[in-house]
Amino acid sequence: MADDFASDGQLAQAISGFKPREAQRQMAQAVSAAITGSHSLVVEAGTGTGKTYAYLAPALRADKKVIISTGSKALQDQLFSRDLPTIARALGYTGRQALLKGRSNYLCLERLEQQVLAGGDLPVQTLSDLMILRQWVSETEDGDTSTCRGVAEDAPVWPLVTSTNDNCLGADCPRYKECYVVKARKKAMDADIVVVNHHLFMADMVVKDSGFAELIPDADVTIFDEAHQIPDIASQYFGQSLSSRQLLDVAKDIAIAYRTEVKDTQQLMKCADRLTQSTLDFRLQLGEPGFRGNLRDLLADGAVQRALLLLDDSLELCYDVAKLSLGRSALLDAAFERVTLYRARLKRLKETSQTGYSYWYECTSRNFTLALTPLSVADKFTEVIKEKKGCWVFTSATLSVNDDLHHFTDRLGLNDAQTLLLPSPFDYAHQALLCVPRGLPEPGKPGAGRKLASMLRPLIEANNGRCFVLCTSHAMMRDLAEQFRATMTLPVLLQGETSKAQLLEQFISAGNALLVATSSFWEGVDVRGDALSLVIIDKLPFTSPDDPLLKARMEDCRLRGGEPFDEVQLPEAVITLKQGVGRLIRDTSDRGVLVICDPRLVMRPYGEIFLGSLPDAPRTRDIERAAAFLRQQPAE
Repeated sequence: MADDFASDGQLAQAISGFKPREAQRQMAQAVSAAITGSHSLVVEAGTGTGKTYAYLAPALRADKKVIISTGSKALQDQLFSRDLPTIARALGYTGRQALLKGRSNYLCLERLEQQVLAGGDLPVQTLSDLMILRQWVSETEDGDTSTCRGVAEDAPVWPLVTSTNDNCLGADCPRYKECYVVKARKKAMDADIVVVNHHLFMADMVVKDSGFAELIPDADVTIFDEAHQIPDIASQYFGQSLSSRQLLDVAKDIAIAYRTEVKDTQQLMKCADRLTQSTLDFRLQLGEPGFRGNLRDLLADGAVQRALLLLDDSLELCYDVAKLSLGRSALLDAAFERVTLYRARLKRLKETSQTGYSYWYECTSRNFTLALTPLSVADKFTEVIKEKKGCWVFTSATLSVNDDLHHFTDRLGLNDAQTLLLPSPFDYAHQALLCVPRGLPEPGKPGAGRKLASMLRPLIEANNGRCFVLCTSHAMMRDLAEQFRATMTLPVLLQGETSKAQLLEQFISAGNALLVATSSFWEGVDVRGDALSLVIIDKLPFTSPDDPLLKARMEDCRLRGGEPFDEVQLPEAVITLKQGVGRLIRDTSDRGVLVICDPRLVMRPYGEIFLGSLPDAPRTRDIERAAAFLRQQPAE
C-alpha cells in the first residue's frame, strides 16, 4: 500500500502535482490494515493531510464492496466526479462506481404527471417550471435534480415532483419500471464502490431496522468522511418527528387524487382542506419563527393543546374518508398509509413522560417540526456495527478535543476501534497568526455588533476584504452585515440572500469581498490562495443553553454523575471552532490571520482547551500586528 504514496509510486506517476506526505501514507496504511483485519478505525487527519486519497486508494485496492458516505451532497458530488475518477485512473481501477442520493434528489415521473394533470391553483412560475421539467425528462438519463439547469435549486416546484420515503408508491407506482430512484439503486447494487451521504445512510439504516429493504446495499467496507457529523445526524434519524411539510404534502396528495382519479368523493377535498387549515392554525399557535423550544413545555399550554386536538381530528377525518376509497387510486392508498403513520407519530410525540429522549419543536415563518431525539445513539450504533461484520472507517479533520478522541468514540460506542491522530502538514508557525483583540465587547451586550464592526473594519480594509466573518447566530450575522454595509465600500455578501454556491462564486470573482455567514459556512467550504486570507469568528460557538436537546443531554450527563459543561458543552464547541478555523489555511502556500472575538479564550481556564485543540500558530492581542502580518509579502 505504501508504494502508491511514494515519490515514485502510482499516484505520483499518474497525478500531476502529487507530492508524498508522510501523514497521508500513515493514514493509507492504517485504512488498509483495517480493511484486511475487518475492524473499526477512527482517524483525525488535520487539514491538508489528503485524507480523501488516503482512504480511496486502499479502498480501491481492496477488491471489496465499499460504501463511502460524505457530509453533504456537494461533497458527495465532488468525491464522485473528481476525486474517485482521479484515483481510479491512477491505479488502473476497473470496478463499477455508483452515486446514490436520497429519493428527493430524483425527479418522480408519476408525481410530475399528477401535478400536470391536476393543474389547480399553482403560481405561474411553478406552472412554467413544470413545463420545463416535462421537457427535461427527454434529456436526462438519471433524473438527478441537481443537473437540471432550467429550474432554480430552491424552486417551490421540487417538493411537488420529487418523492420521499413517506409518499413514494414503491412497486405499486405505474411508472415503477422507469423510476430514476429504482435505476439508481440497481446501479448501486451492481457497483463495487458506492458514494452516498450521511443523511441517506442514516435514513436507510432506520428503514432497514423496521424490516424494509431500502436504497443502500450491504458492503464489506464502510467509510465515513466528515465523520464528526455522524453522532448528531444519527440522533435525528433514531428519533421521531412530524413536520408541517409532511402534513401539507399528504393533504395535497389527497386533493390531487380527488381531482384526477376519485372525482366522485367530494369529502376527500373537504378533509384535505381541513388538514391544511388545522396545520396552518397550529403553526400560528407556536409564536415567533426561528425558535427551538421544549415540546414538553409547549404541550402544557391550553391553547396549543386545543390546536393539536384539532390537528389530530383532521388527520382522523382524512383516515376515515380515504379508507372508504381504498383500492381506487395508488396515490390515495399511499396517502392513507402516511396518514396512519402520522397519527401514530403524533400519539408518540404526545407521550412526553418517557425518559432517555429530548422532546423539542422548531418553527420557521411557515413551517414547524415536532420531534423527539434519543440522548444517546451509542447502543444503537454499536448494534448496527456488530450486525454488519466488516471494516468501518471514521475520518475527519475535527474529531479530537485537546488531542483526545474519546468524546467522539464514546458518542458512537466505538470503544474497540483503533484510533489515529495525524497533525496537519501545514506550517502554521509561518502561514498563520491567531489574534484575540483587546477591548472586545461583552458577547450578548447591547451595541456589541456595532462596536465589533468598528473594531474589525481597519483590519478588513488592510486586507482589502478577502474575508469570512463566521457568526454563531443569525441575529449577529445580520447586525454585522448591516454595520459593514453602512460603513464600508467593499462588497458585503450575506448568507441567505442567494444560494451557498452562488455566494462562494461571487466571493471569489469579486476579489475583495467580505462574506458574513453562519453555520453552513463553518465547514465544507474550500477557498484556496489569496481569495481568502482573513477569517473572523464572532465568539466561541457554544450551543445556546436554551436548546432543548442540549439541555436534555446535560441533564442526562448530570444524572450519570458526569460534569455537563466538560463532557457535553465544551467538546462540541471545540469541534465546531476547529471547523471554522479550518476555513483559513487550505494549501501549503496559503497565508492568513484568524481573529476570534471572544475574551473568554484568554480569560477563562477552559480557553486553554480551545487553544490546545487549534493549530499551533503564533498569537497576538494586537490588531495592528495582525494588520501588519496581512500587509507582509510572503517570503519566496
